[in-house]
Amino acid sequence: MIGPVVLGQPAVSPVLLIGQAPGDKEGALGRPFAWTAGKTLFKWFARIGLDEATFRRTVYMAAVCRCFPGKHPKGGDRVPNPVEIQRCAPWLEREMELLRPRLLIPVGKLAIGRLLEVDKLIDVIGRQHRVDLAGRPVDVIPLPHPSGASPWHRVPPGVDLLAEALRLIESHPAWAELCTVETKPG
Repeated sequence: MIGPVVLGQPAVSPVLLIGQAPGDKEGALGRPFAWTAGKTLFKWFARIGLDEATFRRTVYMAAVCRCFPGKHPKGGDRVPNPVEIQRCAPWLEREMELLRPRLLIPVGKLAIGRLLEVDKLIDVIGRQHRVDLAGRPVDVIPLPHPSGASPWHRVPPGVDLLAEALRLIESHPAWAELCTVETKPG
């Protein structure tokens, strides 16, 4: 994998977003979802109450892998292999243990697969799931990857399942808490 390590800014938050791995631009820009996929992702979150700056300030952003995995020989970014995923796993596990989030938002099939059994996105997107996190139940609302390379979130049934997932996130008490805190004066 290719450094540097890319991390979101620290935020004590009831919501933890889990990405897959940084793209080739994120290392130089020093933040996750800083390029094209991020523009799409933050448009989704703006629809449900948090603009990009507020999201970055109030939601903890982690990833399955913390460095760019490199380009795939046939185009696009290479998917991290199981060994790379295992090497990074202790970081994500420790973050979840320390933050004790009430809502996990995995973005993309690789991130979703770290929390849920997933064969097809249509089986998990648009639904709220519950997982056991160190003996504590935590809600999981997965999102598709906002990549421009994938049309999944722009065509049926993906477009409707994405809308339902965003509705579920917006109505979750942990998300509502973030939106309430951000609209209070002072």
